[in-house]
Amino acid sequence: IRQMHVDPGHTGLGVGSALIRDAKAQTPRLELWCFQDNARARQLYERHGFKSAEFTDGAGNEEKTPDVRYVWEKHKH
Repeated sequence: IRQMHVDPGHTGLGVGSALIRDAKAQTPRLELWCFQDNARARQLYERHGFKSAEFTDGAGNEEKTPDVRYVWEKHKH
């Protein structure tokens, strides 16, 4: 998936959480990027167990906006 967005009229209804749960069920590891100033999305990812792995000044992205790379890995039992 290149980009994923939830329609602003549907935020807070569990759509993002459902998409994350579905993605996590299909793989042992996920990575994603988020703009550093997108506090709502960052809270969602962190609530679902994603950990920040890298912060950038945005020089490498299309928007030239500071971002953060998140990683989630399935716990091995």
